[in-house]
Amino acid sequence: MNQASGRLEGRIALVTGASRGIGAAVAKAFAGEGAQVIVTGRTQGGLEEVDDAIRAMGQEAVLFPADLTDFETIDRMALAIHQRFGRLDILVGNAGILGSLTPMHHIEPSQWDAVMAINLTTNWRLVRAFDPLLRLSPAGRALFVTSGAADGHHPYWGAYAVAKGALEIMARTWAAELENTTVRVNLINPGGTRTTMRAEAFPGEDPETLPTPEEVALAFIPLVEAACARNGERVNAREVLANGT
Repeated sequence: MNQASGRLEGRIALVTGASRGIGAAVAKAFAGEGAQVIVTGRTQGGLEEVDDAIRAMGQEAVLFPADLTDFETIDRMALAIHQRFGRLDILVGNAGILGSLTPMHHIEPSQWDAVMAINLTTNWRLVRAFDPLLRLSPAGRALFVTSGAADGHHPYWGAYAVAKGALEIMARTWAAELENTTVRVNLINPGGTRTTMRAEAFPGEDPETLPTPEEVALAFIPLVEAACARNGERVNAREVLANGT
């Protein structure tokens, strides 16, 4: 793949969970392809580091530090983006937390609620707030980050697996509702990636055996291009990287 061919030139992209890991890498990859990137996350310093990297490319990110589980913040963000840009071309729902890896009956209610809030409800609030702005784009594209855990066959992954499974149903439902519009909605499974969350889940794993977030981020680009016709699909990042589309 050509990492800097202007494939997203002129497109406006919002990336959540962009202060580190895959989200930060996706934001930088999009900017490298010419997109105007809006980054949101809880960590101001992390967002500023992403902006520094994007500025080094000769561009500038829009920073929106926020805790997206304060759901009204999402509505305010949508209003601000509408006022400044008049539309949104790309939405990447990446923010997520792992929660406790423990038997179902051991999960603390507060942990369950936290995992559902950020991994599922936040993404539904993004749908609710940004559907109108994506429809204002000539080729709106939404992409949600899922996981192999969503298949429901991973003991002890309880809340995380349930949230990702529900996220997949939500995204596919929205995709079906948008079938007769110019908006397309898909899911991407990054697979094992060298991130902090992966290290928490698999502490004995050698991170050097895994691709970096920067490598995985390249798989996001074809799925948010205006030419992408996929809708309601769950795509594996490794397959995109291997096939180039």
